[in-house]
Amino acid sequence: MKYNIVLNTLGSILLFLGISMIFPLLYALYYHEKAISAFIISMIITVTVGILLKKLFSPLQPIRIKEGFAIACLGWIVAAAFGALPFMFAGTFTNFIDAYFESMSGFTTTGATVIAAIEGNPYSILFWRDFIQWLGGMGIIVLVVAILPPLGIGGMQLFKSEVPGPEPDRLKPKIKDTAKLLWRVYIVISALEVGCLYLSGMSLFDALTNMFGTMATGGFNPRNLSIAAYGNPFIEIIITFFMLIAGANFSLHYKVLHGDIKSLFKDKEFIFYCGIILFSIFAISTELRLYVYKSVFTALRYATFQVVSIITTTGFVTADFDTWPAFSKTILLVLMFIGGCAGSTGGAIKNIRIMLLLKQAAREFKKLIHPQAITPIRLGNKTISEEVMRNITSFFFLYIFIFVICSFIMSALGLDMVSASASVAATLGNVGPGLGIVGPTKTYALIPPLGKIVLTICMLLGRLEIYTVLVLIVPEFWKK
Repeated sequence: MKYNIVLNTLGSILLFLGISMIFPLLYALYYHEKAISAFIISMIITVTVGILLKKLFSPLQPIRIKEGFAIACLGWIVAAAFGALPFMFAGTFTNFIDAYFESMSGFTTTGATVIAAIEGNPYSILFWRDFIQWLGGMGIIVLVVAILPPLGIGGMQLFKSEVPGPEPDRLKPKIKDTAKLLWRVYIVISALEVGCLYLSGMSLFDALTNMFGTMATGGFNPRNLSIAAYGNPFIEIIITFFMLIAGANFSLHYKVLHGDIKSLFKDKEFIFYCGIILFSIFAISTELRLYVYKSVFTALRYATFQVVSIITTTGFVTADFDTWPAFSKTILLVLMFIGGCAGSTGGAIKNIRIMLLLKQAAREFKKLIHPQAITPIRLGNKTISEEVMRNITSFFFLYIFIFVICSFIMSALGLDMVSASASVAATLGNVGPGLGIVGPTKTYALIPPLGKIVLTICMLLGRLEIYTVLVLIVPEFWKK
């Protein structure tokens, strides 16, 4: 392990993060808020530490696999720590555990909050809370890859360590160019959503903060009632559409923006993703119409929004789905595990892994009938290697194992079974709202401190897809 490379790159991340604090500072200055000093102090501390790390530790060699994993994991841990400073200095929280939980929830695009009264906070704090989601959505490490000078083979190591999915798409020969393209697509679609929301009647502040939550599939919102506060079906349609986009592979969006619309219909994962959404909407809206709402339109409206919000792991809310019938809640809980597509800003297991696991199960049935047959797993015209299938299978079982262990821990801390399992599913899948005491109309404020630490770890594991985090606890990893 070459520590100088790791610390130098962490310095670049902190330098960028500190400079980013100028945006909420401008809001604080405009509204003459007390949080002005909080952002100035936080900015000075973050930038100073970033500069010191870059000056004291000079990278002499390209980043290897070990350094890539270390930077990806430590980058999020450190970013969340320094991102929590404005919350502490502004008095939003009285203890660092809550501030760190909120910051990690933002950067990992989880959207689980411990703030009880959101609308009572300064505009600058609410802006920062949503803005860090947007930075974390496409990936703060990917952004560093895009803006840093050439990193040799290191750029690819960082890219692979952070981008979700079994195999990250490479749009250009140079990984630095791929990172730039992904961020350009991210910015273009983000700008389109801001324009649509502003034209629908939202203020610019609300349009920006809701866009941050939508495109990052984060779910933080400047209103206590989330999207339900607006009570506007047109706004819900806009946000639903952009959540759907954010939950799909951004490489597809790049192709579509360059005229290759057919790529959407050729992509097996995207078709599978849309199929699950349509089935879930039909099933939930049918039950809601029978037992909850008198109008088909009302049932379809709320079912559509919540299905898209949950499967994309955004976590926006237009209805208290914790009061819905058990069948509908079960579907939403399953969607928390499925999540978005590979290469999207969504979390959880990912549609492509679910698809390939189903194909593997089908292959096992065929082998029972034809033991000697050679039946490779294919995705479209591409044959999936056995190595990738082993990785996907082990990832799935590791994901479920962590879910079970953490659910037991949360139960031991006093949470009921539903709340314990839902809180872990919602944080490990980077969804945000769960069921029970962490339901859509509640917050994570009642979770005991140790429980918040466990769920914070779940957020990090979910965002970096487990292996990137767990590899750091292997002693051999740190040997030179």
